[in-house]
Amino acid sequence: MAETTKDSSSDDIEFSTFYVGGALCGIDILHIQEINKNFEITKVPQASDYVEGILNLRGRIVTIIDLGKKLGLEPVSKDKDNRNIIVNSDDEHIGLLVDAISDVVPAVRSDIEPAPSNIGGVKGKFFRGVLKTETQLIGILDIDEVLKE
Repeated sequence: MAETTKDSSSDDIEFSTFYVGGALCGIDILHIQEINKNFEITKVPQASDYVEGILNLRGRIVTIIDLGKKLGLEPVSKDKDNRNIIVNSDDEHIGLLVDAISDVVPAVRSDIEPAPSNIGGVKGKFFRGVLKTETQLIGILDIDEVLKE
C-alpha cells in the first residue's frame, strides 16, 4: 500500500513568488502573515529612503518598505498590481511593497542552490539561495537579512 501521509518534518517547502522590477523573488509562505493592497500609507519624516511609511492594518501599525529600494533596484512602480506582503519580524509587522504577486511554487529544500554574490544587480546578501524551475530562476529572500537595519 502506498504511503499517503506527509511527514510534517519533510523537506518540502512552498514559496510565494513576486516581482520586484524584473527580478522574480520568493519567500517561504510560513513567514507571510497576509498579502494585501491597502495603500493608505502615511509618510514618516526622517525615515530611511526605502521606508514608504506606515499604515493601519486592523488596529496594528505596519511599517511599509519599498522592497525595490531595499534591494538596490528601481523603486516599486506605483500601479494597480502592487501588493504589500505582510511579514512578522520580532513581533512587529512589516509590509514589503512589491510590483506584482506571482504563483506559489512548491520545492524541496535540497533544490535550493547557494545564492551568487550578485543576482542581476541585487545585493546577494539578501538571498538564501536560488531555485531553478523549468522556466524560471527564483531568488529566495532571506527575510531576516532584508529586515535588518
